[in-house]
Amino acid sequence: MPGKKILMLTGEFTEEYEIFVYQQAMEAVGHTVHVVCPDKNAGDLIKTSLHDFEGDQTYTEKLGHYALINKTFSDAERQLDQYHAVYCAGGRGPEYIRTDKRVQAIVRHFHETKKPIFTICHGVQILIAVDGVVRGKKVGALAACEPEVTLAGGTYIDLSPTDAYVDGTMVSAKGWTALAAFIRECLKVLGTEIRHA
Repeated sequence: MPGKKILMLTGEFTEEYEIFVYQQAMEAVGHTVHVVCPDKNAGDLIKTSLHDFEGDQTYTEKLGHYALINKTFSDAERQLDQYHAVYCAGGRGPEYIRTDKRVQAIVRHFHETKKPIFTICHGVQILIAVDGVVRGKKVGALAACEPEVTLAGGTYIDLSPTDAYVDGTMVSAKGWTALAAFIRECLKVLGTEIRHA
C-alpha cells in the first residue's frame, strides 16, 4: 500500500515533540507529512515550545528547537484533496491559528469529507473553532481544554498521560507523553500495518 499524505497544522510555539516525533515516526513508515503554518512558506522556520510537568499547578514552558515548514501554506490550501488526514499539533500555536478563517476552512474540509482527524494536547482548540467537528465525539486533550470540548458538544475523556483515544476516525491524546500510543492509533486509522519478522 502506498504511503499516505498527512497535513500537520502548526503555529509559532507549537509543542516541539508533537511536531518532530510525530513527523519522523510517520515518515519512518513511508507516510508524507507536510508541516504548514499560516502565512509561512516551505523553507521557513518557526519557533516551538517545550511544555513540561515539573510539580507546579500547570505545565512550564520553555523555548524549543526551530521547526522547518516543508510546505507553503497557500499551496496546501489549494491541494486539500491530496491529503488523507489532518493532524492538529498542540502547544501554544492552536490558541491563535484557530481564529484564522483559512485554518478553519481546512478543518471543515476534513470534517465534511469524513477524512481522519488527529489531535493532541491543545490541538483540539483548532477543532472546536469549527462548529460540529467535536459535537457528539469523545475527545482526549490537555485537561485545561475540557470546558471548551464540552461547550462545543463533545465529551471530554480524561485519559492517562500515556493513552490515546479513538472515536471513529478521530484520534486524540492528552499530550506528548502519549505520543507512542497516539501514533500507533493514527497508523491503525490510516490502515498502516507494521509486521515484525
